[in-house]
Amino acid sequence: MTPSETLPLVDKRSLEHLASRFRESEQRTKILREELHSAIHRADADEVSQKDICEATGYTRQQIRRIVIAEKERLAEQKTEAAE
Repeated sequence: MTPSETLPLVDKRSLEHLASRFRESEQRTKILREELHSAIHRADADEVSQKDICEATGYTRQQIRRIVIAEKERLAEQKTEAAE
């Protein structure tokens, strides 16, 4: 059974409600992703092995490296902006 088969008839109001819930979910996902990336950066700074980070997150080593590098760049940019 597909989701479209389980939904009742959809009117404009219910469609707006579902779209709103979807947008809220996207926002929560963005926030959680940022929190996870910060935690990965912190774990790297705390010398947690990359293997352990990969196992805990399900990310590949390459993904971890990209996240750590991006987070370092983001923090450096924040420091630069704060100094100005």
